[in-house]
Amino acid sequence: MMEENIIKILSDAISERKNAAFITIISSGGSTPRDAGSKMIVYENGSIAGTIGGGKIEALAIKTALDCLKKGEGGKFVFDLTPKGIGMACMGKVEIFIDIYKTPLKVFICGGGHVAKQLAKVLDIAGFPYAVADDREEFANKNNFPGAYEIINEFPDKAFKKAKIDSDTYIVIMTRGHMLDAECLIEAVKTKAAYIGMIGSASKVRTVMSDLKKKGVKIDKRVYSPIGLDLGGKTPGEIAVSVAAEILKIHYGRSGNHMSVNLEAK
Repeated sequence: MMEENIIKILSDAISERKNAAFITIISSGGSTPRDAGSKMIVYENGSIAGTIGGGKIEALAIKTALDCLKKGEGGKFVFDLTPKGIGMACMGKVEIFIDIYKTPLKVFICGGGHVAKQLAKVLDIAGFPYAVADDREEFANKNNFPGAYEIINEFPDKAFKKAKIDSDTYIVIMTRGHMLDAECLIEAVKTKAAYIGMIGSASKVRTVMSDLKKKGVKIDKRVYSPIGLDLGGKTPGEIAVSVAAEILKIHYGRSGNHMSVNLEAK
């Protein structure tokens, strides 16, 4: 496959909002299947475009690329093409670089109240696009949410039909009452959203979940409720930071632990 063709395929994938890993051989030594400059694309479902030589090296590169896609981070990797390395007889070495192209997450906020407004500000700072849905136009409007790429003034059933929700969408439910929250949750679990968070106290959440279970609604592992990380704080701004932190944690697959090093360690 010509280099310009693989670049066009990658460009098309990005335009179509497909997550992909772009592999390039940056150096090769000894006897290797392909030379430096060879490229291939690996998609999230394991399908590929192009080749860097096939066989064990390509299989290992694909596995590495899929791991990178999950982490959202690429990098440089070296493969030893010897019997003692990956079990090949090429007696060479290949160095590859993996670039990750992931569609930026977007957030769909159900509700236009105080916490929603503060969350929107945090998302603006983080650079994450967001849409807002609330049937009350006096709450969900461009004055209150100037950074929103879309504002939908409808009740949950119609709002979710209008919203463009895909596997890169993170849904946040924080309406004015638990009945509306429940309606949003019913619609949310029907989508392909990566994450569904619902605000509320533990007692309120148990009530909502119990009611939905009686109605036959299946709540899967994408649902996080009460929403947010346990950071403390009860103000709308503090809750918004907690919610945004949970979204980041889920999106990047991180632990949420402290990154601080022990400066007293010897």
